[in-house]
Amino acid sequence: MRSIRSWLVAAAAAVMVAAVPGAAAATPAAKPSSTGEFAPLDRPGPALGVPKAQLDAALTCNGPLQRLGQDPVLLVPGTTVTPEPNFSWNYQRAFTAMGIRWCAVTLPFDATGDIQVAAEYVVSALRTMSRQSGREVDVVGWSQGGMVPRWALRFWPDTRDVVDDLVGLSPSNHGTVLADAACLPGCNPAFHQQASQSQFLRALNSGAETFRGVDYTVAYTWLDEVVVPNAGPAPSSALRTGQGRIATIALQDVCPTNLADHFAIGSFDAVGFAIVADALGHPGPADRSRIPLTTCAQPFQPGVNPATFLTDFAALVAYAANPAGNAPNVPEEPPLRPYVFGR
Repeated sequence: MRSIRSWLVAAAAAVMVAAVPGAAAATPAAKPSSTGEFAPLDRPGPALGVPKAQLDAALTCNGPLQRLGQDPVLLVPGTTVTPEPNFSWNYQRAFTAMGIRWCAVTLPFDATGDIQVAAEYVVSALRTMSRQSGREVDVVGWSQGGMVPRWALRFWPDTRDVVDDLVGLSPSNHGTVLADAACLPGCNPAFHQQASQSQFLRALNSGAETFRGVDYTVAYTWLDEVVVPNAGPAPSSALRTGQGRIATIALQDVCPTNLADHFAIGSFDAVGFAIVADALGHPGPADRSRIPLTTCAQPFQPGVNPATFLTDFAALVAYAANPAGNAPNVPEEPPLRPYVFGR
């Protein structure tokens, strides 16, 4: 079983793959005209197959959602981690201090299982939070956590009516060429599905990448060592098509000397947090012109305790690197579910 860090073992091979013509095909054409073999954009989603008790148990919140004065936030963790090591020492502390009600969803197998199953947990969380709060829901996710809500929006159209903002921190919207190389001998299902050439990503990005009524903010870093390529004119995290309002912002577009990598942007980087806060605090997606330049001098985002930072960050990296709890390796990606197809 491989951890997220094992993708880095294939970095040299991945660079070679990226240099081959056509290897960066993770980035779609500017305006796809149809859904092709995949389901129409407006077809109602299927019934959820995961038992309701499991879905309910996976959602934890920092308080009741009734009678809120602002939208609650759903936190979705990245591959190989749970909300505890991902968000408990940063975003959860910050949002609680800001008076924001948040919920976090735990995905099966530390988010290394079939993402089609993980998406059902997100669908359920969105419906539950909207029903209990009577409001739309804002979503903040790191890595896979910024991408898997898009599967919910793509194949369960009712969720588009309950999501206001979707903010991804280096989301794997078009996968990573590292997984193309690292998964050749086999890896866990979620790694297969995040390979840039996967059938899963073809389905996810079919027809439209965004939807009217949802504001999409993508924050990414040129120094990403996991979601690759995330530098140059066609970053893998970027969203380009559909009718949603989109902002794609590199940390280095705000602060040219920013050194955040994949793990930093999802846990302690002040610029990444400022982009999230701007998106949640204004109508529409984030606007980089509103990010104060003083943010560039801040070593940590709100919520991070400088005295415990090294321990907290080390715990995140260690958890991500520990294969215990991961889904077993498989030779190829899980087959797409019947609801994904046009027929």
